[in-house]
Amino acid sequence: MPKNDASKGYKERDQLYRLIISQLFYDGHQTLAVSLSNLIKCQPPCPPSDRLFNLVALGIRTELDNKEHDAMRADTTTVGIGIDLEYETEAPSLAPEPALYETCYVTSHKAQCRAGAFSADGQLVATGSFDASIKILDVDRMLAKSATPADVAAQETTQQNMETHPVIRTLYDHLEEVTCLEFHPTEQILVSGSRDYTVKFFDYSKPSVKRAFRTIHEAHVVRCLSLHPSGDFILVGTQHPVLRLYDVRTSQCFVSDQPDDQHKAPITMVRYSPNANMYASCSKDGDVKLWDGVSNRCFNTFPNAHDGAEVCSVQFSRNSKYLLTSGKDSMVRLWELSMARCLIQYTGAGSTGKQTHRSQAVFNHTEDYVLFPDEKTTSLCSWDARNAERQRLLSLGHNNTVRYIVHSPTGPSFVTCSDDFRARFWHRRTESGE
Repeated sequence: MPKNDASKGYKERDQLYRLIISQLFYDGHQTLAVSLSNLIKCQPPCPPSDRLFNLVALGIRTELDNKEHDAMRADTTTVGIGIDLEYETEAPSLAPEPALYETCYVTSHKAQCRAGAFSADGQLVATGSFDASIKILDVDRMLAKSATPADVAAQETTQQNMETHPVIRTLYDHLEEVTCLEFHPTEQILVSGSRDYTVKFFDYSKPSVKRAFRTIHEAHVVRCLSLHPSGDFILVGTQHPVLRLYDVRTSQCFVSDQPDDQHKAPITMVRYSPNANMYASCSKDGDVKLWDGVSNRCFNTFPNAHDGAEVCSVQFSRNSKYLLTSGKDSMVRLWELSMARCLIQYTGAGSTGKQTHRSQAVFNHTEDYVLFPDEKTTSLCSWDARNAERQRLLSLGHNNTVRYIVHSPTGPSFVTCSDDFRARFWHRRTESGE
């Protein structure tokens, strides 16, 4: 932060505290006012004033006017504004509680299911397995299948079943476990990473194509990847601590020229921020790193982000102001990036036993809730994202550990991938029956 910006921030915060003290005096709370004044060593003394009340009232009116204006311009309001604790700390929830979701469809692989992804429009789901296969499923077809009565489904012809089957593509081009998946933000392309040291690009617009049209060969096992919001670049995290950036079209590789920027152990997850100004990575070394999206340099590190435990996941909020992380300490934390601090801790998961495998913390589509699978109970823990209040548990119905969870970016749906060879598609229907 530039020096003059920091100075301005301190002055504004000092002015804020003075306004609070004056308002407390004005409202008759002398004891609180004196206590706060002594705590911050306020000089000169603050006189009683109602200015703070008037400023807040004016700000709330302006904010409401702006929201009404934005709502008139918006094409859709299904996901709301997302989490923003700078302005909205008690925003009403726009989404159903995660405990109300129901399994709508189950798809099976021939081995453990380890990876999942939603397309940007929320219409497609991809799952990847230890058996090296990838499936792409249509969300509308999964919902239609779950709404079809059993007696009607039994009377479908083979042709009808093929036309309505949720699995629209099955891709085979990896030689070992598929470890990560991501849809291209604008094109009909699915990107996958594998233990076979490759990153592959599949064009799923052609029904007959089962092989990749482009392959990036890595020197180590691929553990995670993230596409730039433009789709032109891809970050790749491997068993090696050095983070790679590739040009998608040329496969040219870039790494930071500063060795000290890098992690000291294998990378567990990497994610671009929605505004593409930065990206975040986490590692078995227990650190979380923030990187400049243009210079490819690490500009901040949260050492021992989970008290020394391996950090398993990172996810940006839609406004790129916050970072959600989870670790093998079964803790979930929300970091305010402008202040480089942990703002909220979501606790209570992992109370029945030590977490053995990596798991992910994710926002729901409106960012009203935080979701995290509890390994020992095979249930879903969830919290109010703003105040960390625990919600009801949801039994995930798997017969083994849940290894991956991903929530739809556009609606009340998520997918869980498990070592029981299955991926479950969860959805909360509206009262109208959608």
